Amino acid sequence: MPIKKGKKAKGKEKNDVKLESKRVKVSDIERAKANAALWEARCDLTESSRAEDREAARRLSQINQQLTALQHHTENNSIEIVAVLRNKHLQNEDKIKALEQQIQLEKTRASQEKENLAIQYTLKISELEEKFENRSSEFDMIQEELKIINDFLKKKPQMEQELKNLKETLENADLGHKKTLARMEQKFFNNKVFLEKEVEQKIGVLAERAHNESIRQLDDASRSVFKENVRLNKALGYHIKKVEDLRKRNTALAEENNILSLHKEMSQDTSNYTISKLAAQRTTVSELRAKVFTLEQALASMVAEFESEKADIKQRAAVRSQAGGVELDKLQKLLSVRDRELSRVRRIARSVVEQRSDMEVHFHEALNQVKQEMLMHRQEAEVNHSRRMDEAEKGSQKKAKVNISEMTWEQRERVLRLLFAKMNSLTSKKPIHAPALTDSEGNRCSSSLGSEEEESHATFLTQEPVSSMSSSEN
Repeated sequence: MPIKKGKKAKGKEKNDVKLESKRVKVSDIERAKANAALWEARCDLTESSRAEDREAARRLSQINQQLTALQHHTENNSIEIVAVLRNKHLQNEDKIKALEQQIQLEKTRASQEKENLAIQYTLKISELEEKFENRSSEFDMIQEELKIINDFLKKKPQMEQELKNLKETLENADLGHKKTLARMEQKFFNNKVFLEKEVEQKIGVLAERAHNESIRQLDDASRSVFKENVRLNKALGYHIKKVEDLRKRNTALAEENNILSLHKEMSQDTSNYTISKLAAQRTTVSELRAKVFTLEQALASMVAEFESEKADIKQRAAVRSQAGGVELDKLQKLLSVRDRELSRVRRIARSVVEQRSDMEVHFHEALNQVKQEMLMHRQEAEVNHSRRMDEAEKGSQKKAKVNISEMTWEQRERVLRLLFAKMNSLTSKKPIHAPALTDSEGNRCSSSLGSEEEESHATFLTQEPVSSMSSSEN
């Protein structure tokens, strides 16, 4: 303080002191207003930052809850999908097993039917072949008979000519035999009559000669008669023998005639039998031709029927085998489709499980990252807040320059309102206090501090009177 030098000096000094005190008061008021505005701005900034932090924490908690709900929903969906896929897989496996059993049964039944059809058609073919062989043998026999008949028909004119010639020969021989027999009989009769006449003549001549000689010479006559008698006996014996020969010859000729007549009758009977046989053979040939024609027609129809039945059997066997092959191909295609569907379901389940695991990993990583960031932000906020509070309590904090361009429009509006309120309060010359926060703002700040920082103070320095703030600064 300056030294007093009289009353003027004292009056000047008093005036100077008053002016100085007024200036000091004015400067203190201005400083208090500036501090109040500064602390109000800082409080607003802290409040806005805490509101932003609270909003970020709320958003993070909502995001966390949403991610948790999404995780649970995804887990439930994945569990349901896995359960559904497992059930579907089990159903598909059951269906595949049933289809495999059905395919096996169809294969067994098809093989059994094929074997049965093969056996049945083999037996039928063997029966038809046996019938065909029998008919072939009959046809061969008929052909042989026809060949014999054709040979007979070829030889028939020759045999008929031979028979005709034989008949003519027999007739000629019979006629010649009859003529010869009649001639021999006539000759024999003529010879007999001639011999009888000659014998009678000779006997008469001899009797007359014997009578004459007996008359002339009895001695010589007896000898000559005896000789003549002997000669006549020989001649008679010769003639009798000749007659006997003729009789034997006649008998032989009669027997020969009888034999020839028998031969004739036999030849006639043979010719009649041959003619009847030829007629019977002609009828038999016509019947055999008709039978051969009918048999050829029957054989042709049987061959055609056998060929048609064989073709039908082959066609039915081919159709059945083709139908079995088509059904087997259908079942194999269905099985391959089921296998592809099952593999697709497995790939989907695997991808779902992999996506779920990837999603869980990403979710846990994001959650851990968010937790770490929240923890870091909280720790930084706590450190900054505690550092600021310590500096504010100690009064060692330098007055930070506040750039209004860095504030938001709401913060700028609030700063301007507070500034105008301070200016209005100076004109009313009332005790100047730092404007306290409203109940809602104080409660909001205290609640935000209490929820995030339990060890910090419940009130700010801006809520204290300006005098205390100035005393603390001094």
